[in-house]
Amino acid sequence: MVQKEDVLKALSEIIDPDLGKDIVTLGFIKELVISGSKVSFAIELTTPACPLKNQFREAAEKLVGEIEGVEKVNVTMTARNARDQKSENGLKNVKQIIAVASAKGGVGKSTVAATVACELRDRGYKTGLLDTDLFGPSVPTLFNISHPEVYQRDNMLIPMEKEGLKLMSFGFLMGDAPAIMRGPMVSGYMQQILLQVDWGELDYLVIDMPPGTGDIQLTLSQTIQVDGAVIVTTRAALSLVDVSRGILMFEKVGVPMLGVVENMSHFICDSCDKEHYIFGEAKAPGERFGLETLAQIPLEPGRGRNMVNYSSNDINKSLVDNIARALGKATAEKIDPPEVVQEGETVLIKWKDKEDWTVNAVHLRSSCRCALCVDEYTGEKILNDEDIPLDIRVESATALGNYALSISWSDGHSSGIFPYSQLQELSK
Repeated sequence: MVQKEDVLKALSEIIDPDLGKDIVTLGFIKELVISGSKVSFAIELTTPACPLKNQFREAAEKLVGEIEGVEKVNVTMTARNARDQKSENGLKNVKQIIAVASAKGGVGKSTVAATVACELRDRGYKTGLLDTDLFGPSVPTLFNISHPEVYQRDNMLIPMEKEGLKLMSFGFLMGDAPAIMRGPMVSGYMQQILLQVDWGELDYLVIDMPPGTGDIQLTLSQTIQVDGAVIVTTRAALSLVDVSRGILMFEKVGVPMLGVVENMSHFICDSCDKEHYIFGEAKAPGERFGLETLAQIPLEPGRGRNMVNYSSNDINKSLVDNIARALGKATAEKIDPPEVVQEGETVLIKWKDKEDWTVNAVHLRSSCRCALCVDEYTGEKILNDEDIPLDIRVESATALGNYALSISWSDGHSSGIFPYSQLQELSK
């Protein structure tokens, strides 16, 4: 007779490459039922669009099918739903929410958000796109919706549907009229469009955030449970100065950072096929902040004009694959952040489960990679080491997810983000 222990032992050979553990230890195996020679179970993924889904299924069917006495294997692929099912708002049947944000306008955030939503829809996932920019909504233009028809049922707004994608935008509600309103009214509209839209069952809701890091963004982040955030930027210095503010905003409200999308990264010459980096060839933005660079999107004809009749390409596919994998890691992987203590001239980064790191305080301050300390065009250092006080101290240090520390210094500098990889290298 087939035993449960034999099935779990076989399945434990399947390793999630992103998390470095087997799928049994990770708790992915659910509803295991053995009926004679038939074995049925579900593999519950951290996110519906996990690109490893088919690989896991095929490996599970093969490994369990090789167990003596097993004649039939039935594997069901499911995904976790962290949403509060008892909630009465329109998000209760949405499995995962992804925020696409930029701390600065004009970097192509809305186009990236629409691209992610269309790509997920075309892969067969139930997807919605919510445009929360009250003062400059983009969805009506991107999807060529000039006369939106928005209905209400039981005090809930019904999203429009375009080619199988559910859409809602402030632009649908306000038309071409300018949004002239102040704080309390803005918050009221934001609450309505976040909680009073009946999305029905969705695998993913992609939220196109308004640019900036003010009250609107904080209200949005604190009102709903966002599963992960993507920051869109260019490599231009003015954009990168604001990226750290966006990262800090999301981390302060407990939203995991999934990575950085570098938009308008380069263009490819028609004549020579050479990649030209118009904002300089310094390090990619993701590397600078200790985050994964999810995609480097070039300037290319047609991108951002219109999302009707969307057509995928390798860059878009890779972008969504990387977002899905990052979302899975953010959902399943948590680490205990280090304690940061300064003793004299030395900064100690103390871990619970591994060797501590020690860095000289002046050297650490001198190593800041933020846009105020390093020229984004050339990668050359702007900060003059002679201006760093010899008695400089760490005023505070905040852990940013699983990837970095944000450090505030006694000289007033607070925009530096220090990836753990950089801190480890500095300690050698």
